[in-house]
Amino acid sequence: MNIVLLSGGSGKRLWPLSNDIRSKQFIKIFKAEDGSYESMVQRVYRQICKVDREAVVTIATSKTQVSAIHNQLGDGVGISVEPCRRDTFPAIALATAYLHDVQGVSEEEAVVVCPVDPYVEKDYFEALEALGKQAEQGEANLVLMGMEPTYPSEKYGYIIPKSEEATSYVKTFKEKPDEETAKFYISQGALWNGGVFAYKLGYVLKKAHELIDFTDYQDLFDKYETLNKISFDYAVVEKEDSIQVMRFSGYWKDLGTWNTLTEEMSENIVGNAICNDTCEDVSVINELDIPILCMGLKNVIVSASAEGILVSDKEQSSYIKPFVDKMKQQVMFAEKSWGKFEVQDIEEESMTIKITLNPGHSMNYHSHEHRDEVWTILSGTGTTIVDGMEEKVCPGDVVTMQAGCRHTIIADTELKIMEVQLGKEINVNDKTKYELSK
Repeated sequence: MNIVLLSGGSGKRLWPLSNDIRSKQFIKIFKAEDGSYESMVQRVYRQICKVDREAVVTIATSKTQVSAIHNQLGDGVGISVEPCRRDTFPAIALATAYLHDVQGVSEEEAVVVCPVDPYVEKDYFEALEALGKQAEQGEANLVLMGMEPTYPSEKYGYIIPKSEEATSYVKTFKEKPDEETAKFYISQGALWNGGVFAYKLGYVLKKAHELIDFTDYQDLFDKYETLNKISFDYAVVEKEDSIQVMRFSGYWKDLGTWNTLTEEMSENIVGNAICNDTCEDVSVINELDIPILCMGLKNVIVSASAEGILVSDKEQSSYIKPFVDKMKQQVMFAEKSWGKFEVQDIEEESMTIKITLNPGHSMNYHSHEHRDEVWTILSGTGTTIVDGMEEKVCPGDVVTMQAGCRHTIIADTELKIMEVQLGKEINVNDKTKYELSK
């Protein structure tokens, strides 16, 4: 099974745990079988591998998310990197070309496309397999998964099938309606459009060549920034006559808001928090090292991270995006392929960051033009390379790098570092990377 997981967006509706780098699908909030916490992307990837160990999984994403994907899933997953945002049709075209030209997938093989962050169970992935097999039969150019509605939702588009059969040709599509219209659609047998579909690779590859002038994957990647922003629905689905829909009646939920997310949490408290016995339906997610105490609260979500603190009525939490959009703030936390960092303090001419390097990983060999840096080793062991000079480091060691100095650090064990940046122009773009000679 070839699966393309669409991983996009910053998930501002889940602020303060999400930011421009750390999207909602990377938040570790679900309890795994071993008692640890896993993210949406880890959960979905684990579920896919459990149903089909041979599945070829490719994540279509922006370059800002690549480090987090490697951090959480390792290097075994395929990644189709979008150089910039160009909506779902260019993203799917690029991923399809990647599968064909880089991964060597045949034009006759089926590709299943779905979001990276649904909350689903095993039967969903079994349905994805069936969806792919239906696409390979070639009865239709596209096969969509239609979710059996559980209420008259205003946030989904609707698929109107021609019949009540498990697999039916599509009669028409409807845009997101108001509640009364949604009730009417459901009475007519309509299904939710969850953005899940399958096709033979050659079909979308042909559509991509019809709409975009390119030769192969690399050529498409190189000219990606020039492409028009257009959704897959507008570019392909609405113009295609040969479309089938397969009904899915299993559990499926889009966890796009705090309200829906907390409904699927296995416990009310994640992190250091206490709710007294007068609290009712209170969910707390605390990533800080300080305690949170809740008393007398009802139907409330409390979420705290380095980005900020949210205290909201659960229903009102669905409306936070316009308020978050007005906030202009330095990214305070991010997961990278080598580990993670968390900003501790920001002053006018200094910034203090706690860095965790995973064993065997290192930073890029780099320099800064406008700032000095000081590393204090908190725990673990490793090796620094400063202007080509190697030196072993351990807890208590202090390493100073002046502006222009080339430097990196390699972790032997998990390595925790307090980095202090000093300068009048501290900027994330002030970084020059170099190849490290061996």
